[in-house]
Amino acid sequence: MKKVILATPRGFCAGVDRAIHVVEKALEKFGTPIYVRHEIVHNQFVVDTLKSKGVVFVDELDEVPAGSVVIFSAHGVAEEIYADAEKRGLQVLDASCPLVLKVHFSAKRHFAAGRHIIMIGHAGHAEVIGTLGQLPAGAITLVRNEADVATVQVPADKELAYITQTTLSVAETREIIKALKERFPNIIGPDAGDLCYATGNRQAAVLDLCQKVDMLLVVGAKNSSNSSRLMELGLEQGIKSHLIASVNDLELDWFDGVETVGISSGASAPEVLVQEVVDWIKEKFSGVEIEKFVKLVESTKFNLPKALQD
Repeated sequence: MKKVILATPRGFCAGVDRAIHVVEKALEKFGTPIYVRHEIVHNQFVVDTLKSKGVVFVDELDEVPAGSVVIFSAHGVAEEIYADAEKRGLQVLDASCPLVLKVHFSAKRHFAAGRHIIMIGHAGHAEVIGTLGQLPAGAITLVRNEADVATVQVPADKELAYITQTTLSVAETREIIKALKERFPNIIGPDAGDLCYATGNRQAAVLDLCQKVDMLLVVGAKNSSNSSRLMELGLEQGIKSHLIASVNDLELDWFDGVETVGISSGASAPEVLVQEVVDWIKEKFSGVEIEKFVKLVESTKFNLPKALQD
């Protein structure tokens, strides 16, 4: 082992940074307990850190005492969740990523125009569940890949539009959109899908990083879609690649025959986890050079909800 190359950008995107700040500011303003429905972001370290500060994570709203403060996660939630919270007198702070809310808006706009919507995304992912829940059942049809596009059934009497999950593979999404347009020539939607800037930026950095390294390590949770895509991108480039939640997942034999390791991290992975991996490598392999590879520097920031703005 001779060198570690750290990709930039990596780690927290603006949406994740905002979501965590929503929780922290809510703690300052309202005190404990603060309730959060589901994981605020897909990272156990972040969740555990917030738990230690008095945040209570719940699966469903009926676990939240009436009149309490509840925060919705960065992934967005279905319309019925907002309605249920209002019915129960909960004070809602919405940490949904603005880019996810933009997809919700697009879905509602297409629906209002009488279009049937095809969504490209992964069934069961929190963001997809939230987007599907913006409209009545059956208004959105979910496809995951080109094979789904070839067989999907849609209403014959409606115009079509497509939307996408924000954290998909850039290259794969491009091909799925191409397949949609070939099968449904009049379908409308954004040329590159609704992928968020951070997804594209991190994938572009990893793509270039893979030309410089023998192995790729991606720090991120197993249930983090954007983290998984980074690891898969490395594999597609023929590079030995591993998705690790933390330094505890590292195995020494992975480094056999490896001279240069590239490191990136998913949009919900805190930088402290990356630095722990770097420290572990430096401890195991003396004299390792640490190099930075900067693809670009991000400057996007999102405002907090009005209720938390000073």
